[in-house]
Amino acid sequence: MELKITFNELRKVKDSLPDGAIRKLASEFNVSEETVRNYFGGSNYERGTAVGIHMEPGPNGGIVLLDDSAIFERAQELIAEHVV
Repeated sequence: MELKITFNELRKVKDSLPDGAIRKLASEFNVSEETVRNYFGGSNYERGTAVGIHMEPGPNGGIVLLDDSAIFERAQELIAEHVV
């Protein structure tokens, strides 16, 4: 499912991930760790691939459209599990 979010909100989720979460997400979604980082706004396309993230300039770092919110939703679950 598509998701619109600000870049700053997207980065806040990435920065809130517990240790090892990038590796866990990469394993669960069968992608490289760099691809997961690219999903959260990174830009290392030599070691990772594009993942359907589109950015437009605007307030709060701009608007981000994620073609598929599955990684984002799983990241939020991992954050919630870590807080409990």
